[in-house]
Amino acid sequence: MDNIHKTAVIEDGAFVHETAEIGPYCVIEKNVSIDAGTVLKSHVAIAGKTAIGENCKIFPFASIGHDPQDLKFHGEDSEVVIGNNTVIREHVTVNPGTAGGGGLTRIGDNCLIMVAAHVAHDCLVGNNVILVNNATLGGHVIIEDFAIIGGLSAVHQFVRIGTHAMIGGASGVETDIIPFGSATGNRAVLQGLNLTGMKRRDFPRDEIHALRNAYKMLFSGDETFQERAEIVAAEFPGSEVVKSVLAFINGETKRGFCQPE
Repeated sequence: MDNIHKTAVIEDGAFVHETAEIGPYCVIEKNVSIDAGTVLKSHVAIAGKTAIGENCKIFPFASIGHDPQDLKFHGEDSEVVIGNNTVIREHVTVNPGTAGGGGLTRIGDNCLIMVAAHVAHDCLVGNNVILVNNATLGGHVIIEDFAIIGGLSAVHQFVRIGTHAMIGGASGVETDIIPFGSATGNRAVLQGLNLTGMKRRDFPRDEIHALRNAYKMLFSGDETFQERAEIVAAEFPGSEVVKSVLAFINGETKRGFCQPE
């Protein structure tokens, strides 16, 4: 096939759509599936039970689907699923899931995974997420839609990053970041809300105003955090963005919540 370079190695059992392009020296193992229009530039290594969607671009020296860096992994069935229109840049690593984490690592649609970023075992990355250069996700991390993880940041295992959140560069994230939150620091603290991102994505002004007021109520006062969340729920019953923050707070957490200084 003209769209598969003669130096590429594709094992029997692998599926490569006829419109996919496989560049020089790529290695695709037997349980890999690559869908229509996806392009592997060169020197890409894809292993394990890995499914890559349509119209993705994967750049040289990316490693996807090889054994996770988890001493509890003993070769059990696990997989990587990558959605459509996602770009994976040079030297990115994506590890499959483990039995202890559900057996699945997933990256959604329209994501940009920049140079040398790492997505560890059992991570669930939503749609339209950006991982900037050298961003690192520990195992079992959940990143919701439209979140941005700054360069050289490290997200601790089991942390959740809410939708539209922004993590500043070189931050160590040890606790959950609420939706629309903006956090930064050597050990990340909340610096406020990602208002710039909300404006760029055309959130209504009344929703932005409601969220700003809800944020102030959530992170000030003598009540417990959960009591303040209940007060906010009663105060802003019609705000969809506030509801999304409260739903995140009421979800299961293993790391607690990032707070302002």
